[in-house]
Amino acid sequence: MSASSERIIIEGIKEDGNKFRPSDWCERLATTLASFGDDQRLQYCKSAHPCIINGVNCLIVDKDLEVNSPESYEFLLAFASENKLKVQEDRRQSQQKVAEDRRGRRVLA
Repeated sequence: MSASSERIIIEGIKEDGNKFRPSDWCERLATTLASFGDDQRLQYCKSAHPCIINGVNCLIVDKDLEVNSPESYEFLLAFASENKLKVQEDRRQSQQKVAEDRRGRRVLA
């Protein structure tokens, strides 16, 4: 995965501080860019995947998606803008351990 400065985080918190609904919004968005692997299981795109940070559902988007698939990148940013979701650069200093919750979502430990 790319360095933290090369990613953005779309948070499931609206600009007014309320949680965005439905709660599975990030999985739905990530699924639009997902594909089926050799094992016939749906696999998230490496450039956009859901995760939970500090208890908040988020979508991590690699900025290389802007070059590799500009339409997809613009779609994700437009979604965030239209729904007034918080968007910020990923400023975490180091890659944190990633675990999965019971629903298979990534959870930063």
